[in-house]
Amino acid sequence: MKIKFEDYNTEWTTEFDKLKAELLKLIGFLNPKIEHIGSTSVEGLSAKPIIDILVGLKSENDLGKTVKPLIDYGYIHYDIYNKDMPYRRFFVKHKMGYSNPSIPKIIMKVDQVPTSTEEHNNRLAHIHILPIDSKHWTRHVAFRDYLREKPKIKNEYQRLKEELKSKEWLDGNEYNKAKDKFIKEEERKAVNWHNNKIQLTEK
Repeated sequence: MKIKFEDYNTEWTTEFDKLKAELLKLIGFLNPKIEHIGSTSVEGLSAKPIIDILVGLKSENDLGKTVKPLIDYGYIHYDIYNKDMPYRRFFVKHKMGYSNPSIPKIIMKVDQVPTSTEEHNNRLAHIHILPIDSKHWTRHVAFRDYLREKPKIKNEYQRLKEELKSKEWLDGNEYNKAKDKFIKEEERKAVNWHNNKIQLTEK
């Protein structure tokens, strides 16, 4: 499959605001902190037009409380990822009107994971739910802010995306693995940069 890319679009921020309001209605009882992350949150970056949303909870014990409200509203829960990442719950929200009866509400086996271009192109958002005190929360937010404030790194990331978008991929996971080396290295730098900023602020 080819990964669909679009130039930066200010409507992505508007879409995030709508999704944030929806999530607050569904799981607001957990008092979450909700952030726009990923390439759609960085002005000037091209991106898969899928909104990445980071939801922070006060306790890892609350992760399971998000599943029923979200799947009842039509989100798809990827339970299959919980074994490797027990600290996270991952959901996909599709565009309004899209439906595929072959996709279960809770994906628990490899052969249930959608791999079609049609399904991928009809994704509206990826929802990543984590404890807010997790190192994974910090790295996502730090990387976003790093790209926003470091044009040189943002441009390097853009060039990598341009190179990868012309290739064929088995699915979105295979595409993400191709970016992994760059992202891991820059995330490490971003976290250090983020922590230094906090230390300076606290002095």
